[in-house]
Parts: sequence; structure tokens; C-alpha cells
Amino acid sequence: MVPSAKVFFQEVRAAYAETAARLDLIGPEEGRDVIPVSSYKVSELAYEVQLDVREGTVDTDVKVETDAIYLTMDIEALALALNVVEKRGGFSHSARNLKQLKKSLTGQVGYVELLHPMLSGGEAEKVMVQAGARRWR
Repeated sequence: MVPSAKVFFQEVRAAYAETAARLDLIGPEEGRDVIPVSSYKVSELAYEVQLDVREGTVDTDVKVETDAIYLTMDIEALALALNVVEKRGGFSHSARNLKQLKKSLTGQVGYVELLHPMLSGGEAEKVMVQAGARRWR
């Protein structure tokens, strides 16, 4: 059974605790408008973790938002575009039960740690544009 939103938020907080502190990420900001979403931010850069309760999956998007631009890209696609990883499938997306959710979150947090040095220091917009991130504005 897919974990509830309450459990999802608890697990995201646990998975991100050390990484958020080490990378000076602010969060989590949690919401449930359409699907449960938990975000960690620094400046214009955000890591947004989403639980799709219908599909039983969890995904992380990297977002950059300024007054002039809004960019978004799946964390694994960004890692591939930046040659941080060689192939797809470096982590799980499954969240059909608590064990799978924890495993998936751990893998996705690992990608945040790999990518963050390339995105911090005001470089996020430039790097995301070069990687082919989707532009919304």
C-alpha cells in the first residue's frame, strides 16, 4: 500500500535531514494541493519531491525560479545531461510501500548531493539552461 501523505512527509524529512543541513537548504515546505510535495530551497534553486499516490512513485525535480525565468527538470535527466551519471536507473522511483519509498528517497537524495555543487553559487540557471531544462516563462 502506498504510504500516506503524512508518512511521505516524515520520510522526506528524515531522508533530507543531514543533506539539507550540510548544503544549507531551507525546508521542507510541504503541500498537498494535487499531490503531496515537499521542497527544499536555497536562493532561486529548489529540489521538489513529489509522491504520486495513484502510480506509487516518488520523483524529484530540480527547479530554478527568478522574476524572469522558471526552469524545471527531472533530477535524473539533469544528472545525465551534466554527465554526473552514465545511464538511467541509478535510483528507484517506487513508493508502493514504506521500504520502497525509503530506498527511492535515499537514492534521489544522493543525486541532490552529486548535483548541488554544480548548481550552487548562482550557477543554477546557466547550468539548467545548458542541460535543456524546460522553460515555463
